Amino acid sequence: MTAVIATACAQRSTGTAPITLDLTRLVRRTLRGRLPTGIDRVGLEYVRHYGPRARALLSARGFHLMLSEHDSQRTFEMLLDQPAVGRHALRMQVARSVMNAALEIGARSSHVGTTLLHTCHSGLEFPRYFESLRRRGIRTVPLIHDLIPLTHPEHCRPESAAIHRRRIHTVLKHSAGVLTNSAATLHSLHSEASASGLPLPSAAVAPLGCGFTIGEAHARTKEERPYFVMLGTIEARKNHWFLLQVWRSIVERIGSRAPKLVVIGQRGWECENALDMLDRCSTLGDVVIEETHCRDDRLRGYLQGCRALLFPSFVEGYGMPLAEALAAGVPVIASDLPVFREIAGDIPEYLDPLDGPGWSAAIGQYARKDSAPRAAQIARMRNFVQPTWQAHFDVVDRFLEALPR
Repeated sequence: MTAVIATACAQRSTGTAPITLDLTRLVRRTLRGRLPTGIDRVGLEYVRHYGPRARALLSARGFHLMLSEHDSQRTFEMLLDQPAVGRHALRMQVARSVMNAALEIGARSSHVGTTLLHTCHSGLEFPRYFESLRRRGIRTVPLIHDLIPLTHPEHCRPESAAIHRRRIHTVLKHSAGVLTNSAATLHSLHSEASASGLPLPSAAVAPLGCGFTIGEAHARTKEERPYFVMLGTIEARKNHWFLLQVWRSIVERIGSRAPKLVVIGQRGWECENALDMLDRCSTLGDVVIEETHCRDDRLRGYLQGCRALLFPSFVEGYGMPLAEALAAGVPVIASDLPVFREIAGDIPEYLDPLDGPGWSAAIGQYARKDSAPRAAQIARMRNFVQPTWQAHFDVVDRFLEALPR
């Protein structure tokens, strides 16, 4: 399998400039047995695309180790082959790689002309990370996914705002260039730069691809009743508690005729009310299905059999599930956020994220077999332009080529 992956990657990656990828978050979460979140999936796509010509880097609190070419390639392969390879094998590989890199620490060579692509936010708050890489001739280009801890701190952990502000300010001061996943994220970044009196480095918007291809068929998951899907880590800004309250009211009103709700995602933070509903609300017991460890094939089956994807978030940096649902031919009922309109235009059904009667009515309409609103949205999907990873990396490559060396 790894040979096939490497061949496919080599065919897709046409650039020649040296690339380094920071694998710290991917490795850490994989070793903890965590399924990939949206940010992790982005990191894995970067490994697929750039892996054949890249080196791997691991970091901690601003200090880093560059892995050898051999150890880099082996680590890339093992990350892409999870969970088949197994966490123990990856742990042993990482330990060997770190030991080898540490033994060579006194003989560091120059990497002039190399670009470090950092695809998550972790570790960006340390200026010494950027400075030590710059001394080795490596320019750093982070991908910023959102500024939510700054723009909507009420939906995040109490300490998140201060940490994320340090990250963003360090990026503004020290990065060679910045990539963002959406124009909405770039707008937030520009606003923070202006408010803090910091210059905005060269920047480019590179919309994220998705894991579905238009027309691609998957086995549908069959349920006795119509059902809807909510996809994403359970956290406050995703608005699970609100939707579960809507579902409770539907069940109390129409009983056994209520559609089911499939909640797909790992349990996160600042979401105790939603978890209480999932764990203790007897009204929802046989109507809400929680899938905390849903593999991709099962996820795709759920999506293709559902009446619609529900996306009632208060704020998003992008919205990969929305793009994936539309690519799979699945209607979407979503909050009316600028970034969603950036991705999907007027195709989804948009609602205020706190409009309980509106969400209840839309769910009732879309649950019907003869749903006119659902049929109308499916017709609008003909105009959907699917974001692809190849288009994403075309933007990245052009941006890197234009940056000063």
